[in-house]
Amino acid sequence: MSQFDVTEQRKADWESAANALQIRDKAYIDGKFVSATSGKVFECINPATDAVLATVAECDAADVDRAVKAARAAFESGVWSAMAPMNRKAVLLRLAELIRQNLVELALLDSLDMGKLVNDAAMVDVPGSATFFQWYAEAIDKVYDEIAPTGPGDLAMITREPLGVVGAVVPWNFPLDMATWKCAAALAAGNSVVLKPAEQSPLSALRLAELASEAGVPDGVLNVLPGYGETAGQALGLHPDVDCLAFTGSTAVGKLFQQYAGQSNMKQVWLETGGKSPNLVFADCADLDAAADMAAFGIFFNQGEVCSANSRLLVERSIQAELVEKLIARADAMQPGDPLDPESKMGAMVSSEQTKTVMRYINIGKTEANLVVGGEQVKIDGRGNFVQPTIFDNVDANATIATDEIFGPVLAVVPFDSEDEAVSIANDSVYGLAASVWTDGLSKAHRVAGRLRAGTVSVNTVDALSPMTPFGGFKQSGFGRDLSLHSFDKYTALKTTWIKY
Repeated sequence: MSQFDVTEQRKADWESAANALQIRDKAYIDGKFVSATSGKVFECINPATDAVLATVAECDAADVDRAVKAARAAFESGVWSAMAPMNRKAVLLRLAELIRQNLVELALLDSLDMGKLVNDAAMVDVPGSATFFQWYAEAIDKVYDEIAPTGPGDLAMITREPLGVVGAVVPWNFPLDMATWKCAAALAAGNSVVLKPAEQSPLSALRLAELASEAGVPDGVLNVLPGYGETAGQALGLHPDVDCLAFTGSTAVGKLFQQYAGQSNMKQVWLETGGKSPNLVFADCADLDAAADMAAFGIFFNQGEVCSANSRLLVERSIQAELVEKLIARADAMQPGDPLDPESKMGAMVSSEQTKTVMRYINIGKTEANLVVGGEQVKIDGRGNFVQPTIFDNVDANATIATDEIFGPVLAVVPFDSEDEAVSIANDSVYGLAASVWTDGLSKAHRVAGRLRAGTVSVNTVDALSPMTPFGGFKQSGFGRDLSLHSFDKYTALKTTWIKY
């Protein structure tokens, strides 16, 4: 597909490019697109229009077994796992470049598949995926092993070795990015991967696998299985020849993968699950407009379908009214629209089911708190699954909309009167993925950040993210970390080799 400058395109340009898409609709196993063993397919729906994009191979346990065998054979052959680090680096750098060269296509696949704004996919998701592959590629020949400080006559070497076959199960909210977060690190470490994208959004993962082969990733090293969680996902979790299962998704499903590991081969399980992230705004915040901008971004970006979304706004009571007024104005300016229209500020929810879930929580919220803006499901050109940006004010910290992960554009504003109260409310959650703090006080920033039980605390911004820093949570937000060199801990095992001489 031809590329164009995404910053200068109109809706008609994106629509024309969408009409020219060639969608891959089969599983990718051992370097080839293949039908599911059963021959079954499922419909891939565009949630913005309710139109069928494609009928995609519905993989199940038989296909998982095929893919795992291919991945194991590739791993044992050493064609990737024993490749010289500089050569493996060159392949992944080439893959990063191919992602950039196919930016328009990949952005469209994610936008059409799950409803996100094509502008966000083109300017954030796809470039981010290329950056992550590049970052891990460049790390391959720069991470050293260790020598233990033994006495004379002893040499104790500590090396990191790839685990073998990594199963990766990723969600629908950032289809390409989440696949990249798992695959880039796992492949850089020398593993083979069996990737199961969410059934709502399998298309970009299938194209990624094809691009990986084009870049030089050997057959069998990266396999992609579209299918349902209760069949393909469960089979991957239970498979006795999968060495590691990395999962991003709901807490409930994460707990199932822990059970599957215990029922099978005690495979390592690494989870990044739910969140109900607090955003604490203190009265000494130096720039309330910036806080309002980022608070709106933190909950309305990607329609609120973000595991680390700042869905709880904890605001000091003396500035509550002023901040809420600013947020209402920003919500009014962020109404949903056609995801292919660069003028749209929010896209569609991923599915009719997710739309119903979000509206159920909004209706609960109307009985618990003061709805100040939004709260309605809307149609664009009479079609699709769209929800207005929604804000509830004066929410009790124990209300349903302040405790449950809604995964939609719904903000709960909870007032507080003291630092201790703010920290107590923020930490009173089963989740601990992310948090934000707004203050002009250096000591307060350090003190509050240190007291918050969250994997990432962003000060005077929200949801700070980089390939250089680990991403993950505490409590029922999971464990283990994506991104940074620390993610290699998930995909490698330490070996001690002791030599007497």
